[in-house]
Amino acid sequence: MNIYIIIPAYNEERQLKKTLQSLTEQSFIPKKIVVVNDNSTDGTQNVIDSFLEKYTFITSIKINSEAIHSPGSKIINAFNKGLAALDDDYDIICKFDADLIFPSNYLEQIKTLFESNSKIGMAGGFCYIEKNKGWVLENLTNKDHIRGALKAYRKECFQQIGGLKNTIGWDTVDELLAQYQGWQIYTDESLHVKHLKPTGANYSKTSKYKQGEAFYKMRYGFLLSFIASAKLAFNKKSFLFFVNSIHGFFKAKKDKLPFIVSEKEGVFIRELRWKGIKNKLF
Repeated sequence: MNIYIIIPAYNEERQLKKTLQSLTEQSFIPKKIVVVNDNSTDGTQNVIDSFLEKYTFITSIKINSEAIHSPGSKIINAFNKGLAALDDDYDIICKFDADLIFPSNYLEQIKTLFESNSKIGMAGGFCYIEKNKGWVLENLTNKDHIRGALKAYRKECFQQIGGLKNTIGWDTVDELLAQYQGWQIYTDESLHVKHLKPTGANYSKTSKYKQGEAFYKMRYGFLLSFIASAKLAFNKKSFLFFVNSIHGFFKAKKDKLPFIVSEKEGVFIRELRWKGIKNKLF
């Protein structure tokens, strides 16, 4: 299988070297890696250049987007620019963050998962963060969801879901649409990936209402949005997050923001979410 990897990078001078080093030391080497330098103002490009000199399967492009880091739009815009720079001779397309350290068997295991089950459309490992001089499971990680930091898609699945949505919630709606198309989502708990920066560490203050906006755009409806917001707030140990999420939902509804799924997809998503809640309760 040909694996292509796209890595959006914005001011990742300190972390990117570790990410690329771990990918060049894989037991199964990717066919292509493209690093998208998104308007970095530090030494990110110097790090990229040092790898370009050594590895022919690594390439780079530069883009200039806004410096403000908002969940969804900035990183997916960079991903799509990287995708446009690649050919389509891939079997697996990956969107990886620039602050990860992968175990040496990561890509080989991902490849094996896709090869062993033709129904798997998306796969990924588990993120761990450094805490008290040790590595612990990041609290947003669970077996039912692949973290946005390390998504791997089968080509047919990626094409059927229409690629990645350039909006908040892209890393949830991709899985929902994949299941709508009949694909399975697989997380491998044995693949421990070191996540060097906590999720959302660089998000701007204007992003605080974005989670509720995402629930609205995915046609969750109020009750599901309420439950999902409460769950995330509990995981984050932040009641303010819950308040902001609900506020974001009603703000999106008032502003009549466009949905990112069709009515039919919305029905499927709500039924899938309610089924998951019932399974956990009973």
